[in-house]
Amino acid sequence: MREKIEYGKKGCACAVSLNILGDRWTLIIIRDLFVGKNKFSQFLNESSEGIASNTLVDRLKKLTANDIINFRRKESDKKIKEYYLTDKGIDLYPLIYELKKWSIKHVDFEFRPITEEFFQLTEKLSPSQIIHDTQTNYRKIRLEQFGF
Repeated sequence: MREKIEYGKKGCACAVSLNILGDRWTLIIIRDLFVGKNKFSQFLNESSEGIASNTLVDRLKKLTANDIINFRRKESDKKIKEYYLTDKGIDLYPLIYELKKWSIKHVDFEFRPITEEFFQLTEKLSPSQIIHDTQTNYRKIRLEQFGF
């Protein structure tokens, strides 16, 4: 059963979004889905940020409850869930893009290879092209892997 989150009849759109997305781990999970991670063990072990397993369980449930992600059980092992972004989740890529651009512009940090690749891409393509291509490519991969 999915958890229903109540926001009241009135609210600030920014506050409502932050209620759903406003913590570090939620956005990192969404980012990781865009780069091809889709299993619990991948989120837990292959991200350098080091999320705790109980936090990961909580965020996956929250994202599923809000129809940002969903999952299917792996054909060969029904115990394993393979997560994917819904169309609602794919629509979050512009936010991920802007967070990356903001950090590159305003924060002094050492780029990991994936950030360097993103930076190089931003030097060649327009923001709208990068966003469109990323969303389109994710939908193509989702179709190939999950059939929808």
